[in-house]
Amino acid sequence: MQGDFFQLLKEQGYQFGNPVAAAAGIEVPTATTILALKYRDGVLVAGDRRATAGNMVMYDRTDKVLEIDRYSVMAIAGVPATAYEMVRVLEHSFKYYRRTQLQELSFEGKLRAVSKLLKENVPAALAGTGAVVPVFAGYDHEQGAAKIYFYDILGAEFEAVEYAVSGSGSPTIRGILHYQNTWGPQPLAALPEEQATVQALRLLSSAAEFDSATGGVNRELNLYPVVKLITQAGVRVIADGDLKRLYEQDVLRVR
Repeated sequence: MQGDFFQLLKEQGYQFGNPVAAAAGIEVPTATTILALKYRDGVLVAGDRRATAGNMVMYDRTDKVLEIDRYSVMAIAGVPATAYEMVRVLEHSFKYYRRTQLQELSFEGKLRAVSKLLKENVPAALAGTGAVVPVFAGYDHEQGAAKIYFYDILGAEFEAVEYAVSGSGSPTIRGILHYQNTWGPQPLAALPEEQATVQALRLLSSAAEFDSATGGVNRELNLYPVVKLITQAGVRVIADGDLKRLYEQDVLRVR
């Protein structure tokens, strides 16, 4: 099709996802844990800040919720180097389409673009050096709704009705989300913004309690999860100051 940025990259000799020999025994940094949930005004996407390599903490300031354009983000669990490259390609692809076609790429087109990159990354994923298991969230203007999709490492695409999770801390979070959404005071989709943000902070704190690869909150260093909201108005980042206030008020419940 016209405005195909991926085809342009291939014509210039670009090859995505070339695997490195996994037999070399290199510990590849991995990013964990991410979640997305629908709330009253749109979709909330959050991720902890820790990147690990084996049993080592490599970095505690990782941003795993990456904006692709004004109305979509990709949250990453897996190898950050591969995921960041994917996001850069997607960002330029969406921009290239917008400039060549004089219109925004459709939401369906964005989903296909993510799936296509993941399929091209299969050799690296199977080699154990480039696996990425992302969550994609964005606002679909044609249907007037914010949506969540999750993928496997082979590029298969699944729509999440209420929420999606990925990463090493996801089993803990998934169980809590199911309980809250089924038997909680109200469904997740009915939560106002602050309550949804508090829910995300509690979920990531719970995951950090049971999963050493998930970073929790470090109040001394003022490190909080990355939390972004997607609504009809676009992507918005929750400031650390607001996260600190909500964490102390509704997670720690400091008196």
